[in-house]
Amino acid sequence: MTRPDRGDADGKPRAWGVVVALAGAFAGAVAWSVVTGPVPLSLREVVEAFRHVLATEPSRSPAARVVLELRLPRALLGALVGGALSSSGVAFQALLRNPLADPYILGVSGGAAVGALTAALLLPADASLPLPLCAFLGAALAAAGVFLLARRRSGVSRERLILMGVVVGAFLNAVIMMMVALSPPGKIPGAIYWLMGDLSLGTLRRVGLLVPYVAAGAGVLFLLSRGMDLLLLGDEAAFQTGLPVERVKTAVYLTASLLAGSVVAVSGLISFVGLIVPHGARVLVGSGHRRLLPAAFLMGGTFLVAADILARSMSASGELPVGAVTALAGAPFFLYLLRRNGGKP
Repeated sequence: MTRPDRGDADGKPRAWGVVVALAGAFAGAVAWSVVTGPVPLSLREVVEAFRHVLATEPSRSPAARVVLELRLPRALLGALVGGALSSSGVAFQALLRNPLADPYILGVSGGAAVGALTAALLLPADASLPLPLCAFLGAALAAAGVFLLARRRSGVSRERLILMGVVVGAFLNAVIMMMVALSPPGKIPGAIYWLMGDLSLGTLRRVGLLVPYVAAGAGVLFLLSRGMDLLLLGDEAAFQTGLPVERVKTAVYLTASLLAGSVVAVSGLISFVGLIVPHGARVLVGSGHRRLLPAAFLMGGTFLVAADILARSMSASGELPVGAVTALAGAPFFLYLLRRNGGKP
């Protein structure tokens, strides 16, 4: 279980200096992603593409199209998705007081996947409800279902929330397998790739639509940072400080779930980002959430953009799903945390 910092005052200058350094790494990772790819581009060609944008002069050069239509949207999408999943992971670890919690422990990913597969199977290709929107609706319904199942008159206990999340997640995974097995051949190849995590769906329009959701979700979690600090003390101790515990827990749960669901709807299922990054950020800036949330957002964006660069360069025959790269990094880290936690979830 994570605990709140006792030395916040002494560590503030250093911690905020780390946040500034993480912001530099965040920007550097996005820039690295833009200049890296199977088509070699010089720094001059990249700068020239951005110059045309700033001057509102359309450029017809192939280099500009590669930068502005493929690489830049993908890098920005990776940064938003990584930041949102990491912020959501921080919130779930505080809410559940469990270092092994991440955005997918409560069935959000399963709900998004069922929504995406339902859209791919039942809706025509030109339907007004696209796959990302259906995935978001599925994630929202799953999150709401888990919360209602876990709720009792006395409130929502952490143990029951985790239990209902595991049960609903297992049920949704079974539904996913049935849908894949019974679907007509060739009907859902894009959805299968989406299930493995895919940032290639990034366009400037989709990034623009996603920014308000991520900004709103991350902003609400930041406003709830003091409440999350107090939740780490336990419900009774937090209540004695005057915190409306049940209202804060509800707000944290719904915000974190919808924040994760909004980005999963666009990027697919990218696992372990919300598990790994909060621990790394906590080592750098401590467990005070006013600094932890910005640090985790920046570190998560940097981590996922770097993972996407690796996924694009690992295979000469094509790119790997970015979710496979994060899973390769995350599974050993999960086992390490489990051993350090004494085998307890």
